[in-house]
Amino acid sequence: MPRSFSSQVQRAVGLLPLYLLVVPVVLLMLLPYAIMVRTALTPHDQLYVYPLRVLPTWWRLANFVDTWIISRFGSSLRNSLVVSIGATVLALLVAIPGAYALARFRFRFKRAFLYLILVTQMFSPILIIVGLFRTISTLGVINTYWALIITYAAFGLAFTIWMLTGFFRSIPKELEEAAWIDGCTRMGALRRVIAPLALPGIVTSMIFLFISAWNEFLIAVTFIFDDRLKTLPPLVVGLSGTRYQTEWEQVMAASLMATLPVVILFVFLERHLVRSLTAGAVK
Repeated sequence: MPRSFSSQVQRAVGLLPLYLLVVPVVLLMLLPYAIMVRTALTPHDQLYVYPLRVLPTWWRLANFVDTWIISRFGSSLRNSLVVSIGATVLALLVAIPGAYALARFRFRFKRAFLYLILVTQMFSPILIIVGLFRTISTLGVINTYWALIITYAAFGLAFTIWMLTGFFRSIPKELEEAAWIDGCTRMGALRRVIAPLALPGIVTSMIFLFISAWNEFLIAVTFIFDDRLKTLPPLVVGLSGTRYQTEWEQVMAASLMATLPVVILFVFLERHLVRSLTAGAVK
């Protein structure tokens, strides 16, 4: 028996306990998604038959078309994209200079300021929803995109600043000084040298901000009254809130379609996310 084949067999046997532990956990995590897909593709009259079939006798793709038309899914999808992208861009525009200042400048109470930023993450939105509502009303942007964009960006700033501060600190200051010698201003060096090197951290923060805004429900349902401006989470909850009967195939179809943009975003940015997770692992 070749030595390489024998070593591969020994390695596989050694990893067997890990596979036996990980595979059931992965299958358990995928089970809700499997149920969501199965329900979204099941005709309505087969959802309530007994005994329940594991798979329906036939698949109904028209459930997605019905959901798109009846629930005005396209309008809510556009609203979620506008709000999530707007909140992500606004938070990054504020967080990148702020994190750079915390990483490069020295000033009194710097550490206390960092901890103060972290403390803001401890407050749940439901605890301060009344104060937020009054603030947004005073600004005159209630029931608009800006009500959600400003609020989501504000809630995401703490994590983004902490994340980017660590990345900026890991970049040698000599690179920045070399850019100054070549004629760059401080902001020019930040844009042309520091930001590209910290791209994995920026992408990770961007994914976090986008997903947080995309999935948020409480603020969206509190600040938006117009059905034409509703984002996807209130839309999906509204589909399951009918008085007499819930069209579960439409609820699951809407949930599945609402999940796809986040999955697509993750697929395209996954390599940057992996780089950010492994940054600093090797010195």
